[in-house]
Amino acid sequence: MSLRINDTAPNFTAQTTQGKLNFHDWIGDSWAILFSHPKDFTPVCTTELGYMAGLQPEFDKRNTKIIGLSVDAVGNHEKWAKDIEETQGHFPKYPMIGDTDLNVAKLYDMLPADEGGSAEGRTPANNATVRSVFIIGPDKKIKLMMTYPMTTGRNFDEILRALDSIQLTSSHQVATPVNWRQGEDVIIPPSVSDEDAKKKYPQGYRTLKPYLRLVEQPK
Repeated sequence: MSLRINDTAPNFTAQTTQGKLNFHDWIGDSWAILFSHPKDFTPVCTTELGYMAGLQPEFDKRNTKIIGLSVDAVGNHEKWAKDIEETQGHFPKYPMIGDTDLNVAKLYDMLPADEGGSAEGRTPANNATVRSVFIIGPDKKIKLMMTYPMTTGRNFDEILRALDSIQLTSSHQVATPVNWRQGEDVIIPPSVSDEDAKKKYPQGYRTLKPYLRLVEQPK
């Protein structure tokens, strides 16, 4: 079964660079970003891990934990982290999962369930689909999924922007328009009648079309 938005994120217990953890327990009452890599010491992922390390304070402000995954062993992750700090200027302080038996990669549809073997001897090409990002809510439901090709570095500024939208729309009955950023107007969804919108937004809102109404971002 393929994972879909609003499915419960599969739980697992795994070894990480910060010890053994149970994924759902580790999330607790926070949000979480799980992002995966096909192999340690790969160039594109080296830049990504460093960038995420630099962005971690922004995720902390949003009550969001970061966790990485690679199909290599935890010992390799620790060596890789030194290269990341040296070349990218940031040391990853978030945990990195060692997925040598490919269990987590398969749970999250990053590799076919019938894929055999272990991480030993595998190349990035063998693990080409293990380049995914998941945003998971405190309710342990999957809120967003993205999978990137091997040669395209991920835009983690976009993940942060999407997280802002998801957190806002989970707390308020609104949607966000294209390229929306914090502080910009949001959309009143069609499920909210004009009568209810007037009560909800006494300061007023703009109607561009009956189905397209804009209002200031709720605080």
